[in-house]
Amino acid sequence: MNGSKVAERPGHVPRGLGRTGPVLFSYGFRPFFLGAALWAVSAMSLWIAALAGHLELGGSYGAHAWHAHEMLFGFASAVLAGFLLTAVPNWTGRLPVSGWPLAGLFALWLAGRAALLSPDAIGVPAAAAIDSLFLPALLFICAREVIAGRKWKDLKVLGGLLALSLANACFHVAVITGDHAHIAMRLGISAYVVLITIVGGRILPSFTRNWLNRFGRTDFPVPYNGFDTVAIIAGIAALVSWTLFPEHPATALTGLVAALLHVIRLGRWRGWATWPEMLLVVLHVAYAFIPLGFAAIGFAALGFVEEHSVMHVLTVGAIASMMLAVMTRASRGHTGHALTASRPTVASYAAVLLAAVLRPLAEMLPEAATMLYAASGGLWILAFALFCLEYGPILVRKRRALH
Repeated sequence: MNGSKVAERPGHVPRGLGRTGPVLFSYGFRPFFLGAALWAVSAMSLWIAALAGHLELGGSYGAHAWHAHEMLFGFASAVLAGFLLTAVPNWTGRLPVSGWPLAGLFALWLAGRAALLSPDAIGVPAAAAIDSLFLPALLFICAREVIAGRKWKDLKVLGGLLALSLANACFHVAVITGDHAHIAMRLGISAYVVLITIVGGRILPSFTRNWLNRFGRTDFPVPYNGFDTVAIIAGIAALVSWTLFPEHPATALTGLVAALLHVIRLGRWRGWATWPEMLLVVLHVAYAFIPLGFAAIGFAALGFVEEHSVMHVLTVGAIASMMLAVMTRASRGHTGHALTASRPTVASYAAVLLAAVLRPLAEMLPEAATMLYAASGGLWILAFALFCLEYGPILVRKRRALH
């Protein structure tokens, strides 16, 4: 455990902090957070250009399918990889994947982006096959570490990653066969939301408690107990129902019940007590989109909300906002920077949260849809461009020495 590399054996995933080669590949969060942010800016810019009629996007794969896929399984999967490749070693006490193995995994993610950017060059089935390799590879690495570390409670996180792998494969099959990919999209979104409810229940109260304790305060969040388990199970039930039967009365009921439980759960974490520190506040604000999304699922099943609005509340509001919050905090914490939000960081939070509010309104206000599309897309680009500008140099440089 001194940071040296482990000898490679057949079937063994080489691990350990790389001491040679680019700093970028010394830890999982570095390439994947930077790659995700750059792709968030690039993919959204391409999508806006395609909507304006300036280019054809995705070839025979289809521009709309390309956009949905690249947000869910391109951008978001990279953030998830960066988080898991950093968090799993902390959970298991084992050395992280780094160096050439990490570079290889990142190259696999890049290959998926390149293949789908111009799928007709090699054929849509071949492009889909290349893209479908990344998530199972990530699942294999994480499963091996969790099992080797005997951290059985973390197997539930692997369940979310397995669901994502299946959702991605089903998405490609639906596109290739000419079917709608809505079920695959809902399954993918649901997998991310479940992961947020599980991991968020671990990090939000922990980070909040640690911050309050620094100031001698004792008004701590309620620790994890049976109520959290009930809330998570209720959320899973609502998401399963939404994935399979989005317009069923049972979906309305489970969605609204889950919304209420997660509002209570969020309140138990006392996020308002962290108000001076936006690096913490944004985690609670991002999580607030979880009960909002469950409520949207319920009202959509009753016919009051459009399906696309539900998806964007969850994808931009809950998933992207939480991912940006985690990216900034982890990037600062693991590179020796102060755990406090700078002005550009706060501006990036404001941009992505405003995008999350504006985008669902496009379906509710069709007369202003074009303006709302443009505004939301521009704010998305701004949020992740600010991340690239501030954190790009941090992610490619060596960790600051601790004083």
